[in-house]
Amino acid sequence: MDRSTHKRRFILHVDMNSFYASVESMMDPALKGKPLAIAGNPEERRGIVVTCSYEARKFGVKTTMTLWQAKKLCPSLIVRRPDFQKYRMMSNRMFQLLREYTDLVEPVSIDEGYLDVTASSMNPVEMAGEIQNRIFHELGLPCSIGIAPNKFLAKMASDMKKPMGITVLRKREMGTILWPMGVGEMHGIGKATEEKLKAFNIHTIGDLAKEDAYSLKHRFGINGIKMWERANGIDDRPVNPERASEFQSVGNSTTLAEDLDHEPEIKSVFESLAESVERRMKQKKAVGQNLQIVIRYSDRKTVTRSKSLENPFHDRDIILETAWNLFKKHWNGEPVRLLGITAADVIPRENAYKQMDLFTFEQEKKQADVNRLVSDLQKKFGQQSIIRGKWKAGPS
Repeated sequence: MDRSTHKRRFILHVDMNSFYASVESMMDPALKGKPLAIAGNPEERRGIVVTCSYEARKFGVKTTMTLWQAKKLCPSLIVRRPDFQKYRMMSNRMFQLLREYTDLVEPVSIDEGYLDVTASSMNPVEMAGEIQNRIFHELGLPCSIGIAPNKFLAKMASDMKKPMGITVLRKREMGTILWPMGVGEMHGIGKATEEKLKAFNIHTIGDLAKEDAYSLKHRFGINGIKMWERANGIDDRPVNPERASEFQSVGNSTTLAEDLDHEPEIKSVFESLAESVERRMKQKKAVGQNLQIVIRYSDRKTVTRSKSLENPFHDRDIILETAWNLFKKHWNGEPVRLLGITAADVIPRENAYKQMDLFTFEQEKKQADVNRLVSDLQKKFGQQSIIRGKWKAGPS
């Protein structure tokens, strides 16, 4: 029977379990069953745990914990640096497998995605079991799968049994399963929002569901309505395969009014392009993992060069520094006609896995505060009113 004629949807959320650690253990069998942490700077005590195996979690090791804390809890902890090339390869293989079941696959990060299997003649629970079994035996990786009538409930369901769980969550079960849970356990609610909700005496998902939607809108804006809808199991978002391509790259290029071979003028163009790319990435709430530049010479010869960065990025200064270093390394000194910067391997900021130490974290927090101030001033007085690293005088 064709389920596409029915109103009820069948959405699967496939979530890989401890993905980075699982890939490392799959590729190095000596790591299987051992407490393993993936950290950005294993040589430094200040390094941050990006993810860890379930064996490490039994000792209390958690994501974002410093390495010295993790090793204090688990002295036998094995630490590995992230290898994003390896993880992207396994991610591609996983999504290729998922697309064998439906064209409606929406990747939301390197290790998770939604499938709309409403039109499939296969039973959703049987399909989930087959997918989980194939990913484990063909790729050597564990995953959990949630099955529900919408994306929000499918996401919540996949979190309920880890590792290697399959959970069906029906809308009619919300009152007994989801509503007793703390509001901070709801997908999409961060620590800051959780504290604000608790200040209004909203402690559980059930409390949120029973609140007046309009009072929530007054307190939290449009996000208040979205939170209320999710808490009541309302989520009409389609599974959109095109959404992933929206995040593949963010770039900008410019054809110059005249050919340039003077470094300060060329760098000024790169500064403007970096500003533009940063602005668009912020609008998309995205970060990049690879930066590319394009150089087109006056004879129309075009050169493209790229560099993968250790940490996901969105900041103008990092974009500019990387692009300028690439340009200086590969420019042949001839006049240029077109320049471009593109952030590639772009993913939603909320899904970025960061390998960083505490110093990097503090520096980025300070830079984020500065960026926010600059952005506010530009919105109020215009884009050219303040330019980082320069002073632009107004009329006297």
